[in-house]
Amino acid sequence: MTEQNSNPQTTEDTVSSAFSLEKKDNGIAILTMDVPGESMNTLKAEFGDQINTMLDDIEADKSIKGVVLTSGKKSSFVAGADISMLSECKTVEDAQRLASGGQEVFNRIEKMRPTFVAAIHGPALGGGLELALACHFRVCTDDSATQLGLPEVQLGLLPGSGGTQRLPRLIGIQQAMKMMLTGSPARAKQAKKYGIVDEVVPHSVLLDVAEKFALKRKPERQAPQKGMMNKLLEQNSMGRGMVFKKAREQTFAKTKGNYPAPAKIIDVIETGANEGMAAGLRAEAKAFGELVMSPESFQLREIFFATTQMKKEKGVSGVSPHKVNKVGVLGGGLMGGGIAFVTASKAGVPARIKDIRPEGIAHAMKYSYDILTGKVKKRHIRKSDMQKQMSRLTGTLDYKGYQDADMVIEAVFEDIELKQKMVADIEQHCQDSTIFASNTSSIPIGQIAAKAQRPENVIGLHYFSPVDKMPLAEVIAHEKTSDETISTTVEFARKQGKTPVVVKDGAGFYVNRILAPYMNEAASLLLAGEPIEHIDKSLVKFGFPVGPIKLLDEVGIDVGTKIIPILVEAFGDRFTAPDAFDKVLADNRKGKKNQKGFYLYEGKNAGKEVDESIYNLLGISPSSSRSEKEVAERCVLMMLNEAARCLDENVIRSARDGDIGAIFGIGFPPFLGGPFRYMDSLGIDTVVEKLERYADKVSDKFAPCDLLKRMNVENQTFY
Repeated sequence: MTEQNSNPQTTEDTVSSAFSLEKKDNGIAILTMDVPGESMNTLKAEFGDQINTMLDDIEADKSIKGVVLTSGKKSSFVAGADISMLSECKTVEDAQRLASGGQEVFNRIEKMRPTFVAAIHGPALGGGLELALACHFRVCTDDSATQLGLPEVQLGLLPGSGGTQRLPRLIGIQQAMKMMLTGSPARAKQAKKYGIVDEVVPHSVLLDVAEKFALKRKPERQAPQKGMMNKLLEQNSMGRGMVFKKAREQTFAKTKGNYPAPAKIIDVIETGANEGMAAGLRAEAKAFGELVMSPESFQLREIFFATTQMKKEKGVSGVSPHKVNKVGVLGGGLMGGGIAFVTASKAGVPARIKDIRPEGIAHAMKYSYDILTGKVKKRHIRKSDMQKQMSRLTGTLDYKGYQDADMVIEAVFEDIELKQKMVADIEQHCQDSTIFASNTSSIPIGQIAAKAQRPENVIGLHYFSPVDKMPLAEVIAHEKTSDETISTTVEFARKQGKTPVVVKDGAGFYVNRILAPYMNEAASLLLAGEPIEHIDKSLVKFGFPVGPIKLLDEVGIDVGTKIIPILVEAFGDRFTAPDAFDKVLADNRKGKKNQKGFYLYEGKNAGKEVDESIYNLLGISPSSSRSEKEVAERCVLMMLNEAARCLDENVIRSARDGDIGAIFGIGFPPFLGGPFRYMDSLGIDTVVEKLERYADKVSDKFAPCDLLKRMNVENQTFY
C-alpha cells in the first residue's frame, strides 16, 4: 500500500507544485521532483517553501526510515538552478540571500532523521548536484546521458548552495577544485571512481537499489583523499597552503585575471578547509552574491540566454526543416573528416565520404576512429557505442550510394571551378531535393551556385577547425536559396552539435570578414617593429585564447591569407594586407602544418618560442614601443568597426548573432559579451572617439563606419 501526498492546499498550489511524496509500507518514501510544464527540472527560488513543506511531513512521520529523491523527468535529474531568477537580484545582498536560502534547505536535508538517497539518471548539474550532495547516499545510472558536475564557473559564478563545501569533503580538495574550476562534468564511472556516487547501476534497477541504500544507516565518511601524497597535502595546513597557492598560480596563468569566479572558488574552498563548514558556507554565499552582480557574470549569462534562445529558432521563421537521413561528404581532408565525424557521431546520421583517392577516405575514417578510441579509453563511451558510430561511416571513389542523400556537404579546396563542378555532379547523381552545402571559407555562395540547375538547393555551411571542437557554423544563403533549404541546414547543423548563425552571402561572410582587419592590424604592428611575443601576449591578456600571429600559424598562413584578395576585390583598400604575408609565404612558411612559420616547432617548447629568423626575413629589428593596451586596442577596434559594418549591411541578422558568431567562431573574450555588447559597455561615443583618434594618428582604415557615427549622434546602443 502507498500513500500519495502532493500537499493540495489550493488548486493553484497543486498546479504549481514541483514535488510529490509517495509513502510506501516498507518505510521508504519516494520524493519526486517534476517541474510542471518544463522538459527538465531546474531549481527556482519559490521551491524553498514547497520542499520545506514536504520535509515537515517527512520529519513528522516516524514510520519513514528512508527517502529516495528522484526525478519525474525521463531523461534528467536536475539540470541546475533557473538562471533567469538571478536577473531579479538588484544588489549583492539580494543574490546572497538567494544562496543562503538554498543552503538552508540543503543543510536541512543533510540533518534529517531519515536516510536520504539521490537516485540520479541523466544530468545532475549545478544546483542539481548540490541537492544530491546534501543527501546521505547517491546512486546513478550507467547511461551515457548521466553526468554530474558543477559548471557555475562557465557563467561567471560559483556553486552557491553548499557545493564548494560538500564536494571537497566528499572527494578531496584537489579533485573537487578541478571540477569547479573547469566546470567539466564527470560521467557515471568517473563519478564512482572519484567517490561522488556510491553505486552505478542500470536504469531499470535504479529505484530498487536506491531503496536498499535508504534503509541503511547514514554513512560516516572516511577521509576522501586517495593516495599518500594527497593525504599529506590535504590533511595539514601547510600542505593545503601549497595546494591553494599552486591552484592560484595555474588559474591566473589561464584567466589573466579577466574572470573573478575561479579566484573566488579557490578562496571559498580554502576558507571551508581551514575554518570549518559554517565559515565556508558564509563565504560561499557572500562570494556568490558578489559574482552575480559582476559585469563578467552578467555577460556570460547573457551568452547563455542567447544560445538557449537560438536553439528554439528555425532558420526561417515559420518554415519547418526537412529531416536529413543520409549525408554525403565530398573530400577526405581535415575538414571533411571532421564533418563526417560530427555527422555520424553527434547527429547520428550515416555519412558517405567521397574522395578521389582511397587514402583520402582512409584519412577521414581515421579522424573519427582516433577521436572515438580516445573516448573509449577515457570510458566516456562503450566500445559498442564506438562501433555503432563508426558503422555510420562509409567511403566511395565515385558517386555510388549518393542517390538517396538528403544533403551533400562539400569540403574540397578553395577553387571556384572545382566547386561548381561538384554542384553539377550532385545535381546529376542525387535527388532533385538534395541540398548542396559548401564549406567554403571565402568564396561567395552565389558564385558557387552560378551554374546550378537548382540554385535553391545550394547553401553555405561554413565550419571552423577543428570541426569536432569548434561550436560555430555559419549558414550562408545566397539570393536564390530557398527558405526550406535554410531551415533544414540550420536544424541539421544544430544536430551536429553546432550553434548555427545565419549570415548573408558575400566575401568573407561574417567571421572571416571581421577577423581579417584584426589580423592585418597585428601584421602592421609587427612591421612597425613590435615583437611577435608582445603582440600575441597583448591580445591574450585582453582575453583571446591565442594571439593573432599564433592563430595565423595554427590556421595555416597560406589558408589565412587566401581570403584577403577576395575581400580586397569586394570591399576595397581597407582590407589590403601588409607585405609581410607575401614575404612569409615566399619563404615556404605555412605555419604549424609544415613546421615552419612565425614560431618554432621543434624541441620541448614547440610552438611556444618565436622563430627569430622571421625578423631578418621581414627586414625589421623588433623593439617594443607601444603598450599592451594600445596593441590590443588597435587590433580589436578594427574588428569592432567591421562588425558594425556587417550589422549595417545585414550580413548578420542581429547584434546577438554577431556576438555569438565572434565568441564561438574566433574566441572573442566571452566575459566581454561579444563585439556589440563590448561596444555598448564602452559607450558608442568612446568607440567613435578612439577610432577617430587612430584614423588621424595611424591610418584612415580606422575611420568609424556610418552606423557607429549615426548611433553616436542619436545616442543609441546595440542592446
